[in-house]
Amino acid sequence: MNCDVNNHIHTTYSFSPYTPAAAVQKAVESGLAAAGIVDHDTVAGAPEFIAEGKRLGLPVTVGFELRVSHAHTDIGRRRTNHPDQNDISYLTVHAVPDAKLDAVTAFLAPVRKARGERNREMCKRLGLNYDAEVLPLSMHHKGGTVTERHILFAKAQQDYAELARLKAAFTEYIPAGREECPGIDAVLRFADEHSLIAAYPYLGDVTKSVTGDKKPQMFEDAYLDELIHILYELGVRAVTYMPSRNTRAQLLRLRALCEKYGMLQICGEDINSPDQPFVCEALRDPLFDNLRESTWALIKREGRQGKHTQ
Repeated sequence: MNCDVNNHIHTTYSFSPYTPAAAVQKAVESGLAAAGIVDHDTVAGAPEFIAEGKRLGLPVTVGFELRVSHAHTDIGRRRTNHPDQNDISYLTVHAVPDAKLDAVTAFLAPVRKARGERNREMCKRLGLNYDAEVLPLSMHHKGGTVTERHILFAKAQQDYAELARLKAAFTEYIPAGREECPGIDAVLRFADEHSLIAAYPYLGDVTKSVTGDKKPQMFEDAYLDELIHILYELGVRAVTYMPSRNTRAQLLRLRALCEKYGMLQICGEDINSPDQPFVCEALRDPLFDNLRESTWALIKREGRQGKHTQ
């Protein structure tokens, strides 16, 4: 039976060519057994995603992705999983049930507001009109997030290949501040209060970027043992990663550390451009059976209906 899953799909509510409904339709066409939405700084697309999942009979899971400051922690200003700034990390927060969508929306509202102010400044540097050229490319009017990709997409004149090139060479980036990137402790506290699962997205040292928008760079691998220990001490209890992005040696090392600390392992193939397949064939390796099982655990935790097809 089909066992393919993907719970890290971006939609037009952050950056992607897929509306939430279209993302579900593409997931079904691709043969996924379950799918998840993880937009940046918003869950505004979740109701449409959930409704289309119900209509097509596809089990779905809801989460969101945001950036957090770790400058005040033992991680300090070391680089983690963010290519452009050393004092912040990406976190994904999973297992958001319908009843918690409003609370998440309220929590993320000031993040999007601060991000919008910084976006305007970057647009000035790039000679773009934020209101006329960038906002129309987004779902800002419905609670969606405007990302750096929207800005560069406007600059690239809506060419995805050019967008990837520009992002890898982005020199007009303005560092994000604390209003846009809340402290990791505040995010973990919010997740705990609402019974959500906060996960650290492992990037690992990049040689060739799978998504085409990252330069070859060194990230967490040089101090991964220490990083996972610090994250655990801070209260992070899950790690998310993509089997197609890293070498087997990287993944085995990460898995061993997750098992050492009893951290949940979550998978998701980052989807935000039309040339990316929804199916991660690397996930079919029996080594990653636990990643597929964790997707079903998220769906069950959210109280969503859906038959486990494995």
